[in-house]
Amino acid sequence: MDKAASAPGPTPTLRLEGVTKSFGIGKPAEVEVLHGIDLTLRQGEFAALIGPSGSGKSTLLNLIGLLDQPTRGKLFIEGHETEHMADAALTRLRGRAIGFVFQYHHLLPEFTALENVMLPLLAARGFEDGTMRAHAADLIEKVELGRWRDQKVNDLSGGQQQRVAIARALAMSPALVLADEPTGNLDTQTADRVFDLLRDVNQKVGTSFLIVTHDPRLAHRCDRIIELVDGRIVSDEANRAVPAVTPGAGKRAFRAGAAQT
Repeated sequence: MDKAASAPGPTPTLRLEGVTKSFGIGKPAEVEVLHGIDLTLRQGEFAALIGPSGSGKSTLLNLIGLLDQPTRGKLFIEGHETEHMADAALTRLRGRAIGFVFQYHHLLPEFTALENVMLPLLAARGFEDGTMRAHAADLIEKVELGRWRDQKVNDLSGGQQQRVAIARALAMSPALVLADEPTGNLDTQTADRVFDLLRDVNQKVGTSFLIVTHDPRLAHRCDRIIELVDGRIVSDEANRAVPAVTPGAGKRAFRAGAAQT
């Protein structure tokens, strides 16, 4: 049974305490790539994670996304300590609480935009129903792709595909979205539109975002910039105050402001 983190005030969306990650444990080539990471992300925060290649950003994102486990330290998602969770419980928590947006969107090319958005719902429920399809269609409309919902994703532009990926990430109404270089393969104009869509979801729904980016323009449009160097957080600075989020705001609908790309 998982444990709830005891902290005053609202429960953070994400909390790491002294997290380390080593590879090759017990072997001569053992190496520690993350060193004593302490990090808290509150509900509604919109944070950038920056750092040079090889700094440990992807490793940290894999831990936060419950795709791997820390070697030492504690990791909490919405107050639930994950250290002693069984694999099935971790899978349920990941599916319910965390959405993913990748640089390479990882959409299934043989499926339509609508079907790709439905996939997390199908994985959670095990069967399709009318409510599921309606919810996915609503998300497609909100990222302004209603006209293309029945198109195979390979027939869409790069910006459209990334917006499908964002809709898919929001299918389970997660508390946290992890975005790994979500605009890395896009031109500047399209990248700005995709970023604006992420920000719109954050502000209107209250979803927390942790965005890995090498683009300083986008990083400086986030509420907070966390810099990781050689597996250590060397800087963690706020850009602006995080607006208060109404409890339960994540259940509200949002209206995306992204233009056609």
